[in-house]
Amino acid sequence: MANSAIAQISLGVSLSDPSIRRSVFKTHSISFRDKSWRSVLPMDLKAKNAFSRDQSVICMSVQQAQKSKVTVSPLALEDAKEPPLNLHKPKEPYTATIVSVDRLVGPKAPGETCHIVIDHGGNVPYWEGQSYGVIPPGDNPKKPGNPQNVRLYSIASSRYGDSFDGKTASLCVRRAVYYDPETGKEDPTKNGVCSNFLCDSKPGDKVKIAGPSGKIMLLPEDDPNATHIMIATGTGVAPYRGYLRRMFMESVPKYKFNGLAWLFLGVANTDSLLYDDEFSKYLEDYPDNFRFDRALSREQKNKNGGKMYVQDKIEEYSDEIFKLLDGGAHIYFCGLKGMMPGIQDTLKRVAEQRGESWDAKLSQLKKNKQWHVEVY
Repeated sequence: MANSAIAQISLGVSLSDPSIRRSVFKTHSISFRDKSWRSVLPMDLKAKNAFSRDQSVICMSVQQAQKSKVTVSPLALEDAKEPPLNLHKPKEPYTATIVSVDRLVGPKAPGETCHIVIDHGGNVPYWEGQSYGVIPPGDNPKKPGNPQNVRLYSIASSRYGDSFDGKTASLCVRRAVYYDPETGKEDPTKNGVCSNFLCDSKPGDKVKIAGPSGKIMLLPEDDPNATHIMIATGTGVAPYRGYLRRMFMESVPKYKFNGLAWLFLGVANTDSLLYDDEFSKYLEDYPDNFRFDRALSREQKNKNGGKMYVQDKIEEYSDEIFKLLDGGAHIYFCGLKGMMPGIQDTLKRVAEQRGESWDAKLSQLKKNKQWHVEVY
């Protein structure tokens, strides 16, 4: 990172030690009183390989251990009046480089989700809430001789990236694995081509990216005192991580957030939580500006004794949410397409209980540009 001090703390630790948490994003209580540190790069997997098999390198970012915000650059990324769109077409993608691939979830999580940092050299700038198209290697099975189709992934970092220099982007990717319902065994021929390519990547590997794309999930910044209600299932949390880093981690001269950011995240269990310590740190440092509610379907029960899904959490706080929406709050939904029917049904039921027409309310929210949905 140009013109900045980089502090990296590398601790060789045994992974068999139960006191060590599962992710490089876990924070520890550390203090640096005599120096002004800025950031560290994500865990270097090459460095990790230099250790014995039962050891790892954990790099802790100081900005995750103290309240002071991180200086970002180049500030020219703030100058654009419109978001960058489709700077690189699928037929002429940009060849970026994998910086790191880290497993985000614990051993009891169903499936594997990885945090992937990509170096684009500043050549594929983006805004928070946009997506990259990734083109995995190999031929398109339906069109031999042609490249694979583009897969879209929401970007899980602010425009400055995890190294705060505007040269990287992060993706939050769940490995798509197919199990034969009859044999119960994995069928690699039906696994997700792109997600497995990304999760299996190593530092230094090349990746073709297109974009950036998308305007629906852009973070409105005209009112720094606005309320933002963010609802996610699983990897749908990706754009919100970018929002929250911009709001609470980075020192951005042109954007001083002083509103309310309220995150609802639905996952299977505690081991499936994504970026949990990062979000918990915001909760500790900015209790008046950040709220965080988790819905753990395999560990929590809703008021009827059933599994706790994100729509149950929404219903739990429905009166407050509706009042905030009436006051102009923005509400965002990101995740699997299957999340929306349950959420819509809940919101409709709550509206009717309040004597309101949900269809009329939804129409008004869309008209006011308060309603943001990106599902896949």
